[in-house]
Amino acid sequence: MHSPLNSEQQLLAALAAGQRGATEQLYQQHYHVINGWLIKNGGSSVDAADLFQEAMVVLFGKAQDKDFRLTCSIGTYLFAISKHLWYKKLQRSHREPVYLPDNAGDEDEGGIAYDDDINVHEEREAHYEQLDAALDQVGEPCRSLLKAYYHHDKSMQDIAADFGYTNPDNAKTQKYKCLARLRKLFYTMQAK
Repeated sequence: MHSPLNSEQQLLAALAAGQRGATEQLYQQHYHVINGWLIKNGGSSVDAADLFQEAMVVLFGKAQDKDFRLTCSIGTYLFAISKHLWYKKLQRSHREPVYLPDNAGDEDEGGIAYDDDINVHEEREAHYEQLDAALDQVGEPCRSLLKAYYHHDKSMQDIAADFGYTNPDNAKTQKYKCLARLRKLFYTMQAK
């Protein structure tokens, strides 16, 4: 295993760069706190693992934003997001959480804007679900062609060879036609 990153800024930068060691370090440093809190508040270790994963996705997205400035410790941020997600899950399932003061787990009062982060994350998830549904409806060969280009980062030359187009320009033209169909389906689904 790599040596631990010393500062939280180094840790955030490593996380943004996708370094596995940063993720492992964050897990080792902070998961047990969230797991313990969740078990005390009616959750399970499985719930804790799910919430921590979602909190890490939010933190990862924020860490990649060059304008993001963390105004509290990473642990406080992850705890606040996890706590918020847990309360939302309980609210959806119509169960009442064990009462804790609003500032439980906060190490400082650095103006955490995690509500906004969670909302953006949830909107993005809904957006991706709609996009996946539209991609399922676009049909073949469009679905496979778009996945090859956007999910698998294949070049137009590779796509032309894989899909039997005479040259990369023909593959590119087909990709644009497929993308137009996907957009139409996607925006029709959003309008509903």
